[in-house]
Amino acid sequence: MLSRACILHGVHDLRIETQPEPETGPGDVKVAVLAGGICGSDLHYFHHGGFGPVRVREPIAMGHEAAGRIVETGSEVDTVQTGDLVAINPSQPCGHCLYCKEGNHVHCLHMRFMGSAYRLPHEQGLFRERIVVPAKQIQPIDKNVPVRAAACAEPLAVCLHARAQAPDLRGKRVLVTGAGPIGALCVAVARDAGATEIVATDLQEMPLRIAEQMGAGKTLNLAADRDGLDRYKADKGQFDVAFECSASAAAIRDALLCLRPRGTLIAVGVAGDTPMPLNLIVGKEIAVRGTHRFHTEFAAAVQAINSGAIDVAPIISPSFPIERAPDAFKQAGDRAHAMKVHILFNGYIGE
Repeated sequence: MLSRACILHGVHDLRIETQPEPETGPGDVKVAVLAGGICGSDLHYFHHGGFGPVRVREPIAMGHEAAGRIVETGSEVDTVQTGDLVAINPSQPCGHCLYCKEGNHVHCLHMRFMGSAYRLPHEQGLFRERIVVPAKQIQPIDKNVPVRAAACAEPLAVCLHARAQAPDLRGKRVLVTGAGPIGALCVAVARDAGATEIVATDLQEMPLRIAEQMGAGKTLNLAADRDGLDRYKADKGQFDVAFECSASAAAIRDALLCLRPRGTLIAVGVAGDTPMPLNLIVGKEIAVRGTHRFHTEFAAAVQAINSGAIDVAPIISPSFPIERAPDAFKQAGDRAHAMKVHILFNGYIGE
């Protein structure tokens, strides 16, 4: 049998192609993908052919945020069954390199991450009607959870890993700079962890309205009010922790100015070489922590979605069928009107 896939050949050259349906091995499951979310890295591949040194050098099926239903199980699989709704973990550490042995799986030397052009041949992604993955790469989703919410497990896992880099947030004041999908989810995980005050900033109104729904007590549009953060810069800063999700030099500086002495900056946003005011970091004894992907947090993200502890619904934007995948990418790139756009597969029309 043949199934369809969204294959990127170059900048703005996204084609819907048919491929042979993959075979299921003994320890594998075959999943009919129903919804796949478009991520920032997907947008970079589509619009720019890559980001930083990572370039698309051969056709690649994009996508690493997806959920679907199991249509076949391998002979050795007894943890799930045909018909189960599952979220797919795209991260595949090798398990035996130096860092995996240390328990540092996110820094695996031989990491295979679905939908990534980092290695050659590229790791094919999840924007395919049928995929086969090891059974250990899936997490069951409760039947009452909407499919598109299930597909948000991956970005939520990113934010749970970011939260794990921060000190205990109970009773703390938190700043989130950049209120896109990751910023909005950082708001949600901070609220879930017991932060008492959360302020989110952005340059667009729509993401800030979503951030309010995710738990921000106050939002600031710094395009309309450039001095909106000034009150939080008084007395050497007011926030205990800042999640910097924009990778903007101006936002980084604002976050450092707003942090209390010995506060913590979690660098979530990704960019190239970006200036940072070392005088503020040194003078205020700020702890700066990076955060990269996730490991055990994927299962924790699914648990949070299954239980309703974190509601991802506010970030979900209108979706597009696979036939209109280029339109989906165009919509996803419009930060004034869209947050998390999904591509729908196998005739799925959404909840």
